[in-house]
Amino acid sequence: MARTPRLDTPLGRASVVRTPTPSRDRFGRFTEWVARAMGTPAFLVILTLFCAAWLGWNTLMPNEVRFDDAALGFTALTLMLSLQASYAAPLILLAQNRQDDRDRVQIEQDRQRAERNLADTEYLAREIVALRMALEERLSQSVTRDVLRQELKTLLAELEKEPAATDEGTP
Repeated sequence: MARTPRLDTPLGRASVVRTPTPSRDRFGRFTEWVARAMGTPAFLVILTLFCAAWLGWNTLMPNEVRFDDAALGFTALTLMLSLQASYAAPLILLAQNRQDDRDRVQIEQDRQRAERNLADTEYLAREIVALRMALEERLSQSVTRDVLRQELKTLLAELEKEPAATDEGTP
């Protein structure tokens, strides 16, 4: 049996059910992982050690085991770093776009939450005003002892007059 919401009560937090939807965008998650990994000190240390090892190997080892010539300016290393940079920039931009989309959704949810909070606050303010008005009305109608005594004396006097009036009318 479904419960219908009442119009005289504000919506609570339990009335809005949100279920998180898992992201099915594997490439998007991959780009975010790459962007996060590239922004860490560990990545910079590993890249620095890799370049130092590459330069050391191709400088200090005998010519027969070298694979990148120092005389040509370490062409293979330059190409590898350029390739890494050419892929890194778009992947970081894709990750930023996904983050912007999430931020946009979060801002919209915050706006809706703020609207609900405003509606709840206005409802509570109206209720407080109604309670104050009812309390003032109740206090203005309160009877003091003196007023009550005076009213009782008046009623007693009227009751004493009535039997005399009814006695005169009967034979």
